[in-house]
Amino acid sequence: MTAVVNTDEALRKWMVNTADRHGAAVMHVAGDDRGAAYAFSVGAWRRFGKPEVVVIGLPRDVAHSVVNTYVQRTGAGERFTPGLLYDGFLQGCPVTFEKVALSHYPEYLGSAFLVYHGPDFPAVQLIVSSPGDAKFPWQPDAPGGFREHQPILTESGRPESWIPGSNGP
Repeated sequence: MTAVVNTDEALRKWMVNTADRHGAAVMHVAGDDRGAAYAFSVGAWRRFGKPEVVVIGLPRDVAHSVVNTYVQRTGAGERFTPGLLYDGFLQGCPVTFEKVALSHYPEYLGSAFLVYHGPDFPAVQLIVSSPGDAKFPWQPDAPGGFREHQPILTESGRPESWIPGSNGP
């Protein structure tokens, strides 16, 4: 007789156990011809009552560090308001946040559904500025390909919780 392993249940247990030990599990998805690599947290909502976070377009080790920094800072009580600039995630690159639209949850946060039994959790996207000139993907003078490399996960594909250049970067 062969034992059947439920891989979804094993993954769920791993995410829950990792979140219990470290504040959140960091999930990585490799890039392909349809989009850049990304990483996201699973457990910040469960552990700290703070949104899960997704970051797109960074190398795996950098993305892991950025997600862990977010989890540590939110676990310590820090709140991140969409449209404000924050330092301390990447040297020389301010970041900002935007709420992730539910329509993007299956693609970008799908394995979190195993822990939350569906999309019943908040999520934010940590949006990184370009190195040196601190341009964001929606700015007309952003580096070439930056917009495609780091899509904004709102319904419109642009910031929606604030107005760029008015009450946000």
